Amino acid sequence: MLNIYNTLTREKERFTPLDEKQVRMYVCGMTVYDYCHLGHARVMVVFDVVTRWLRTLGYPLTYVRNITDIDDKIIARAAERGMSINELTDFFIQAMNEDAAALGVEKPDFEPRATVHIEQMIALIERLIGNGKAYAAANGDVYYAVREFAAYGQLSGKSLDDLRAGERVEVDTHKRDPLDFVLWKAAKPNEPFWDSPWGRGRPGWHIECSAMSEDLLGDTFDIHGGGADLQFPHHENEIAQSCGANEQAHARCGEMHGRTIDSHVKYWMHNGFIRVDNEKMSKSLGNFFTIREVLAQYDSEVVRFFILRAHYRSPLNYSDAHLDDAKGALTRLYTALKNTPPAEVAVDENSSDYSRRFFAAMNDDFGTAEAVAVLFELANDVNKSRDPQLSGCLKALGGLLGLLQRDPAAFLQADLGSVADGLNNEAIDALISQRQAARAAKNWAESDRIRDELAAAGIVLEDGAGGTTWRRG
Repeated sequence: MLNIYNTLTREKERFTPLDEKQVRMYVCGMTVYDYCHLGHARVMVVFDVVTRWLRTLGYPLTYVRNITDIDDKIIARAAERGMSINELTDFFIQAMNEDAAALGVEKPDFEPRATVHIEQMIALIERLIGNGKAYAAANGDVYYAVREFAAYGQLSGKSLDDLRAGERVEVDTHKRDPLDFVLWKAAKPNEPFWDSPWGRGRPGWHIECSAMSEDLLGDTFDIHGGGADLQFPHHENEIAQSCGANEQAHARCGEMHGRTIDSHVKYWMHNGFIRVDNEKMSKSLGNFFTIREVLAQYDSEVVRFFILRAHYRSPLNYSDAHLDDAKGALTRLYTALKNTPPAEVAVDENSSDYSRRFFAAMNDDFGTAEAVAVLFELANDVNKSRDPQLSGCLKALGGLLGLLQRDPAAFLQADLGSVADGLNNEAIDALISQRQAARAAKNWAESDRIRDELAAAGIVLEDGAGGTTWRRG
């Protein structure tokens, strides 16, 4: 049985969906004003694996990951580039999809764009005002009245008094309380706007996820995911909005958890931060990497493997040394498959001791680190036994994580276009042919020279009965 760590209750809980016929999951996606970075890569890969695993267990799943295509940063970047909002966001959505596909991330069932759901956001805000949870200010903004939601701070563990004590001097005199947050922003000159009961404007960031999740998944659903940085205030505000707008759903929340908890979502999941050489990744620190920058140096499956070697809730430390280690580790798995071509094998929980332990790891809060350890044990036994059935089990279990599905030679010889000394695959094959000719002529000095030249470029030769094969070291 699957157990999930619930950020809301701070416990691992047995996964019991609200409706066995349809599991529903919403994940906060990207704000599309720039290329995706490594933090986005982790969110995409982590919840891709969650999706794959739920479906492996036989749950019918609807997976929604939203796109924020209107906010202050998008408006500023479009103006800076002399582009329309749509031109900018369409460009970066395409780039995001390319990055996700490179990482082996399957597309969600729905990818709603915020600008397509303005009508739903306005309707949600109207309900909040009607329920006494929000108010329209004289400046045309609409705010959520945080103190009208008694459970505010429950997800993050923050109290309103502590938040107020740490609040800086508030300059917005239109708010009733400094902690209140904006639901609707009055239009500023030369900014995009939509008509609303409160005048022309655009939605705040937090309201979009409440509106889109309700529209596509209903007023309560099973899993809400995102990065740890979204736990407060974004997800805290989502709970306040969604429960505050639908008091009937709010009343069902306690039944959903079997305890006094105010949330429209049963299980909250948050993946850990990306760190770079043990410092938080930040543009201001100069240690900020886009997915594209990393994929220019490392094979995309190596990056996916690097992410999955750590448990999703743990901090993930990025460095070239860690990526090099991940490359070497994934090379060992693919080498086992190359040396023992796998048979077609179907796996389930009880197929073998390996699959039992693999399933147990994944059912313990998606324990990919322990599941990967099972793959290495299996690879060692494949190397010892040369058993195609074991090799097939290795490939099949790896496939459940979106790994090990390529032709082993294609992975082992992958050329990223930045190979030392300009040795692309064709140049390597040519040198190997020259070496074979030298060996045939018993010119051992020339044969050794060519091997050394290839080794200096990171190319490992493997001579066997069937000839010489090679891989990148």
